[in-house]
Amino acid sequence: MHSFRLITEPETRAELRGPFFKEYFASVRGLRGWRDGDEFYVNYVGHPMQGAISGFIQIQNDPKAVRDLANTPEYWKSRLKAMGWAALVSTQFELGPLGEAGIGNVGLKPSKKSKHPMGYVDLVITPTVGTAWVIGEDALDRYLIRKIEIKTRNRVVRAMARSFFNPTRSFANLLRFKPPWHRDNRSLR
Repeated sequence: MHSFRLITEPETRAELRGPFFKEYFASVRGLRGWRDGDEFYVNYVGHPMQGAISGFIQIQNDPKAVRDLANTPEYWKSRLKAMGWAALVSTQFELGPLGEAGIGNVGLKPSKKSKHPMGYVDLVITPTVGTAWVIGEDALDRYLIRKIEIKTRNRVVRAMARSFFNPTRSFANLLRFKPPWHRDNRSLR
């Protein structure tokens, strides 16, 4: 995530100079208010996707996690753990020394978009709406993708349905070097 920021944001690269710890702590102290000046799609689409990807990474690496949508205490407990992990990842990404506050000093200076370029919106929306996104993709997997899989044996159609209707699960699969359409509990065949 930070590699992308360093490549695409000249202001992030410019802020790499200077006394690291002094500027890092000043950046963290810049957290205030709800809004951070980012566009709607960044805060309410991009960050929830980040939260969902983080949640799926936790689910994929937890042997006790429930893989399919189910109205059981075990399912909801596994999604709550995923939300906790997404909150930790989001907090590190925003406020950690290896996060935006440390790499690029977001929050240190006002920007053109906001007097306070670090707000609580990302810390709240990323894990909560991200977890809702995970549950939504679980529902699509159960109620739409499985119906498509029952109707066709065509592996390309099945792979495309899995990949496109579960984009954050697909991205999390790629991060663990699996094909986007991979499922831990069923093959593509």
